[in-house]
Amino acid sequence: MPRPCFSLAVMIAEDVRQTRPGDWVDVAVRLFSWSMLSAVGVFLLNNVLVLGLDWPGIAPVFFDPAPGVLSWIQMFAYLVGILVAVVYVLYSPGRSLRSDGFLISDINTFLVRAAFWIVLLVGIGDMIISFIRVEGWLDAFVGESTARSLSRPEFRGMYVHIPLMILAVVIASFNRSLGFFWLSLLIVIAELAIVFTRFIFSYEQAFMGDLVRFWYGALFLFASAYTLLEEAHVRVDVFYAGYSTRKRALVNAIGSIFLGLSVSWTIMIIGMGSEVGIINMPVINFEVSQSGYGMYVKYLMASFLGVFAVTMAVQFISYFLDAIADYRGDPGKRQPTAPVA
Repeated sequence: MPRPCFSLAVMIAEDVRQTRPGDWVDVAVRLFSWSMLSAVGVFLLNNVLVLGLDWPGIAPVFFDPAPGVLSWIQMFAYLVGILVAVVYVLYSPGRSLRSDGFLISDINTFLVRAAFWIVLLVGIGDMIISFIRVEGWLDAFVGESTARSLSRPEFRGMYVHIPLMILAVVIASFNRSLGFFWLSLLIVIAELAIVFTRFIFSYEQAFMGDLVRFWYGALFLFASAYTLLEEAHVRVDVFYAGYSTRKRALVNAIGSIFLGLSVSWTIMIIGMGSEVGIINMPVINFEVSQSGYGMYVKYLMASFLGVFAVTMAVQFISYFLDAIADYRGDPGKRQPTAPVA
């Protein structure tokens, strides 16, 4: 074994030996949580490699008698992710379950915030292009050649949507609001615009309804993780309401693993497990609706389900850490707050 790897193994073994028996619960829970988070990250990375670089994925490792090197590399990435999680946990013994839960929740908040900015900018940008195109003004604005290119979904996706997505991530890095209120307001304004233009000016185009559906889908699927953070989901609490704090925490911990994470992983594997998945296929093909001059965002709406699954998985990991901390009676329990616009 190479000396650096041997030294790392010795240091980890020494840390494990010095861990007090009372700390093993914290170590085990943190190892599971960070390993699960690493697995989600590696899964997304492998999905990008499969879609963007045509890598084979990890399926050949299990089903092909002679899997290629790339499949083994993608499989090895999961082991690296777990190793990183182990090293992080063992070298941060002072962190509590609460602090890890808050950190993971903050990471998820950024993901949701970036997703909201993406749908805002892409929705407005694509709506403007669709409006100018349906009115026949696009040639005058950008020229005949570019106008023809903008009528192709793959061109609009690559050269309009993706730059707007990058800009949205940059904005999300500096802006700290999630924007549920203003996105809801924009949906109302977009719907009112349809009503006024239809009944007053007898004007309605396909892109107007597409914009409302685009923002509606984003609002409900992206806000789901934040709703879980605030414990605002509808709960059938015939029995739960009468439970003690410890029993509630136990139910939340078990539910996070066997209901929350299992459903999230099922969606990710079925939808993004291969190029022909129900999420990946529309994204690869830049799928659009058949409404003529509508918006070119149907492929993004398919990806909403993937965003929902990933953000819910990350939030359930945070929720699991909080539940175990509640069960142990650790201080610092987070109190749900009203959403901030």
